[in-house]
Amino acid sequence: MSIKRIGPGPRMSGAVVHGNTVYLAGQVAEGETVTDQCKAALAEVDRLLAAAGSNKSKILQTLIYLSDIADFAEMNAAWEAWVDPANTPARATSEAKLAAPKYKVEFIVTAAID
Repeated sequence: MSIKRIGPGPRMSGAVVHGNTVYLAGQVAEGETVTDQCKAALAEVDRLLAAAGSNKSKILQTLIYLSDIADFAEMNAAWEAWVDPANTPARATSEAKLAAPKYKVEFIVTAAID
């Protein structure tokens, strides 16, 4: 089975396709609020999924990290405005210290490709 790397760099790729599955690197974004960061990071999820030949209706699993779990409701509102309501993935959300203090949320997505 072949492996395709999307946006490869010296440390990581933006996404890796193996067989009929695409694995996205953790997506973060800048912005003043959790909502702003969610919208920008999820737009990047959309872009990477499209580059792999997939889309949000094919997401299998999403892991979400919040720098402060008190932002759970705000993140959920942004997520629910974005996610395909007919095809919600398996999902887990945890509080974690992210790569830089400016980041409030990170999304790690695994999706199918038809």
